Amino acid sequence: MIRHSSAPRSLLLAGAFFCAFTLGAAAQQPAAPPPAAGAAPAAAPALPPGSPLIGRPAGSEAAAKLAPNAPPPIPAAPDKLPTAKLKVPAGFNIEVYAAGMANARSLAVGDKGTVFVGSRLVDKVYAIVNKDGKREVKVLASGLYRPNGLAFKDGTLYIAELSKISKIEKVEDVLDNPPKPTLIYDKLPKDEAHGWKFIGIGPDGKLYVPVGQPGNNVLHSDEHGQIRRMNLDGSGVEVIARGVRNTVGFDWNPETKQLYFTDNGRDWMSEDVPEDELNRVTKVGEHFGAPYCLQGNIADPEFGWGKSCSEFTAPIGLLGPHSAALGMRFYTNSMFPKAYKNAIIMARHGSWNRSKKVGGDVVVVKLNKDGSMKSMEPLITGFLEDNKYIGRPVDVLPMKDGSLLVSDDWNGAVYRVTYGKQKVAGKQ
Repeated sequence: MIRHSSAPRSLLLAGAFFCAFTLGAAAQQPAAPPPAAGAAPAAAPALPPGSPLIGRPAGSEAAAKLAPNAPPPIPAAPDKLPTAKLKVPAGFNIEVYAAGMANARSLAVGDKGTVFVGSRLVDKVYAIVNKDGKREVKVLASGLYRPNGLAFKDGTLYIAELSKISKIEKVEDVLDNPPKPTLIYDKLPKDEAHGWKFIGIGPDGKLYVPVGQPGNNVLHSDEHGQIRRMNLDGSGVEVIARGVRNTVGFDWNPETKQLYFTDNGRDWMSEDVPEDELNRVTKVGEHFGAPYCLQGNIADPEFGWGKSCSEFTAPIGLLGPHSAALGMRFYTNSMFPKAYKNAIIMARHGSWNRSKKVGGDVVVVKLNKDGSMKSMEPLITGFLEDNKYIGRPVDVLPMKDGSLLVSDDWNGAVYRVTYGKQKVAGKQ
């Protein structure tokens, strides 16, 4: 293993979810009157099921300061985006592709070049359309519940919400008057914790969808901690991987056709372990360790008793402690230098369960000839400034022209990365 240390209703939904779930119910209780003399201190209000604050060490001043980072309530104006602060290697360029999309998350592209953008904290799916030489953002669908996951094939857009998957057929022909999505599958759990979905369509033509653990690190039902695949009509469902804590990004190796996926490690064990993982599925039914074994070589202090990490499939690489490695794609185009060909480009959303934040960048993961992880190096940095986020990358999407799109849910924007001399208006 390689080790490297819009609408008001939508905004109200985002705020309500963050307060009730991310910060926990305790944050919403009115201040209690002081206890009577001699009375025992009142017990702290119970946290809601699946709260990320469950398991926070009691009595730790440093741990008490840590909690998930709430994004700004509205997307940043184009002239307020941090593009000038973002750094890329020599020869690369980065620019704003589109802005004004609250909580912009997963990306997909249509046959005609329409870029679709999902969200997690609002109810919308967006479409970025090239029209008359300009880009225009449209709301494709609204009234959805955590429509994070998107996939496109043969004219149809597939949308994954918290507990169901729907589709819009011939979507690029109906952008001006889109119909309501048609349900194809609704047998997904409704847990909020790790309930948002990333989806993709494999080289086998099947739809892949993960189901995360319903909490930080818990013993769960057979319906959780897995990756499923199904036919595009929602039939023929099977589980292809287990022991998956929370994957929000995967893709298939263009040479071997094997599925690679990022997986986020548990919280509240320490600031430096476990690390997030890069995993590879080599056969149906593999178990990747969670909640018993962490990062391939550490038995979980609660659930690892009587278990050995040798019982499970180890990750092929480690991606940093609490770095929140999310969207990843193999780069198969030719615009970028030859060294990037067939490498993985990955968005690390950035840590919250760590005093000194890590991640908040886009990295390139290069592989050995046997498909294992060789190295990880930065592609885009600058989202993290003075231990505070000024942006948070979520997903990446190579385009047909070889450029790369990167979503940023903190600012509600999508950036475009190119390589080579930039074209300047009025010059040839």
